[in-house]
Amino acid sequence: MSVMVLVVDDEPDVEALFRQQFRRDLRARRFVMDFAPSASEALTRIADVGEHSLILIFSDINMPGMSGLDMLPEVRAQRPDVPVIMITAYADDSATRKKALERGAEDLLTKPIDFGQVRQAIDARLEHSA
Repeated sequence: MSVMVLVVDDEPDVEALFRQQFRRDLRARRFVMDFAPSASEALTRIADVGEHSLILIFSDINMPGMSGLDMLPEVRAQRPDVPVIMITAYADDSATRKKALERGAEDLLTKPIDFGQVRQAIDARLEHSA
């Protein structure tokens, strides 16, 4: 069974960035990455991950329709075992950080994304799931 990381973001270039940053890991089949362009699509994918074991979710906060913050309680209800790390473009918004953590986010990263932090989070989950 392979492990999966889900990235939720409405910006199409985010998928390319993640795939580029983790191309060696993906080629080596260390894990699989899936991408959802909206919160509603993410909830559908979380409900049916197929043969994969979902180990981590990264989600943008600001998306059309349902925001990442609105999605968070539903994710926590469906998959309390899977950590969610929120991503925001607004580094100085302490109210957003507080709201994300209150709703169950494990952490909050700011854009531009520090892929070193993303890699650390993925590596920690891979060790935890081993």
